[in-house]
Amino acid sequence: MLGLLPQCQRSRSLGPPKAVPIRPDGAIELRLMTFNVRYENPGDRGSQQWKERLAGVVRVIRKAQPDCIGVQEALHGQAADLWASLPDYEFFGVGRDDGRRGGEYSGIFYRRDRFRPDPTDQGTFWLSDTPAVAGSKTWGNEIPRVAVWLRLIDLGTGRGFYVFNTHWDHRNQVSRERAALLMARRIDSRGCPEDPVALVGDFNSVESNPGLSYLTGNPAPLAGSSQPWQNALVDTYQVHHSKEKNRRTLHFWKANRDGNLKVDHILVSRGARVEAAEILSTDTPAVSDHFPVTARVIFPLVK
Repeated sequence: MLGLLPQCQRSRSLGPPKAVPIRPDGAIELRLMTFNVRYENPGDRGSQQWKERLAGVVRVIRKAQPDCIGVQEALHGQAADLWASLPDYEFFGVGRDDGRRGGEYSGIFYRRDRFRPDPTDQGTFWLSDTPAVAGSKTWGNEIPRVAVWLRLIDLGTGRGFYVFNTHWDHRNQVSRERAALLMARRIDSRGCPEDPVALVGDFNSVESNPGLSYLTGNPAPLAGSSQPWQNALVDTYQVHHSKEKNRRTLHFWKANRDGNLKVDHILVSRGARVEAAEILSTDTPAVSDHFPVTARVIFPLVK
């Protein structure tokens, strides 16, 4: 088993596995996905039941070939089903209710052949005034909301990068705005500030929502912040589809993209090259009540 790279250090001293090509330009190229897989609701019937959808969810993932996937709403059994069905991926995450197996996961799958996790820089925090307290909810939302992060070492370059995955509240705007401020603070305080970031998730917010737009550089500050976020991220879908009107991702099992209810987003550090971004909406019947979103990005080596 390969040893761990010293934190924040770029090195090839250990050498990548033969299956991972070395990239001489030092750029990290990633295929990212965010996918709300719909929790296993006992009220779902027919093709909407998890046992009927699992193969389709795996098929969508296999076709897209993401390097990193942020999943939302997966209960423990669903996360286990996906992990067993995706043996070339590792998984990181906990249940939001108790920090163990209780409640929905906002977890991260990542390719085990390409990346090695940094165990000193990963974890879960709750979107509340007590982010280290499992299950906490202090901003008026009725259910716990979380974010998970993981620093990964790209074996082809020796560089590190961060993946954050989150699921914001669906009803409480105050909660969403405070979540945005907390996310920004956590990203700013990451252990290796020179490493690039991908933030994916179900934000329960469209692009114009003040919470989400704060993360993408809206000059209007939020309550609790006197200025815009200085390290704002880039919305990958907006780079290629800013004029697209039909961008719905939360379709409530109607399986159409009509309208602008795009609540699933992939944001990345400024300076990234966004090569592509898509909403995957062609599966019939739909494998979730959300369409997954993908992006292909390149984080150049900054010398």
